[in-house]
Amino acid sequence: MSFTHFNQSGLPRMVDVGHKPDTAREATARGAVAMLPETLALLRQQQEAPPSETNPLKKGNVLAVAQVAGIMAAKSTWQMIPMCHPLPLSGVDMDFSLDEAQRCVRIQATVRTTGKTGVEMEALTAVSVAALTIYDMCKAVDKGMRIESVHLVQKSGGQSGDYVAMESADAMNSS
Repeated sequence: MSFTHFNQSGLPRMVDVGHKPDTAREATARGAVAMLPETLALLRQQQEAPPSETNPLKKGNVLAVAQVAGIMAAKSTWQMIPMCHPLPLSGVDMDFSLDEAQRCVRIQATVRTTGKTGVEMEALTAVSVAALTIYDMCKAVDKGMRIESVHLVQKSGGQSGDYVAMESADAMNSS
């Protein structure tokens, strides 16, 4: 096995996928933004109450903006990651959950297309940019937040077949 994004001279190249058939492809990625319990409480309050002048998160509804940012990032991945192909995405779903026990916002992105190459990078980029957006919008009250554990959970379609991360496989086997 070898890296595919280098030519015979060792220089970078964009892999030619022109010969590959179009197939349905899907990828899901996850990550989290760890924060102070007080910051998480502000996010919960923001989700449950109408906008307020007294809310210290004055930039707007954090998770709604992060959702739009994640979708936009998935659509723009090819412009940020040098060797990614531009893809016609057929769907991007973003999900957020507030986890008080772990003091974090959990983020999940699922991206779909029918094409010649997968959407793993689009899903990972969506999660990463959504996390960065949460950080940006909450940094006035919590500069110590941490973006953690951004990873591919599963992917399907294409020549390399399906992939399920070990943590997901363990969870599926225990249910």
